[in-house]
Amino acid sequence: MFDHVNPKELGPPKGWTNGMLAEAGGRVLFVAGQDAANADGHVTTDDFVEQFDLALGKTLAVITAAGGDASMIGRMTIFVTDLDAYRESRREIGGVYRGHMEKHFPAMALMEVSRLVDPRGKVEIEATAVLPADATPRSSSEPGA
Repeated sequence: MFDHVNPKELGPPKGWTNGMLAEAGGRVLFVAGQDAANADGHVTTDDFVEQFDLALGKTLAVITAAGGDASMIGRMTIFVTDLDAYRESRREIGGVYRGHMEKHFPAMALMEVSRLVDPRGKVEIEATAVLPADATPRSSSEPGA
């Protein structure tokens, strides 16, 4: 689905790809920032790794609903409110990541932000995926309010 673009002069990437070139004719899916909120809109855990797991799972739920899978993610941005907590949890987060993404490493960025919309939110993930032109959405709904 993608050609990986990793110029030698940038050095080898570790846990991401510098560029992802999608095949022609795909459909682009923009996934809004997903946090650890449940269906009622409330974050119910303060555990950093659990919030990462929930946010990544919700991101993949959108892609799956559109007819895709994790391998179709070309870009992902992770927002965290505590960079130190992220660094301290890297090993656990790596396991959670591989559980969802296996060995797929899209172009990624991680940014520390002062806060997220939900006061308990610690992690938010947004992504862009490229699905085959014939991908069939598995579910859809009305636009958000």
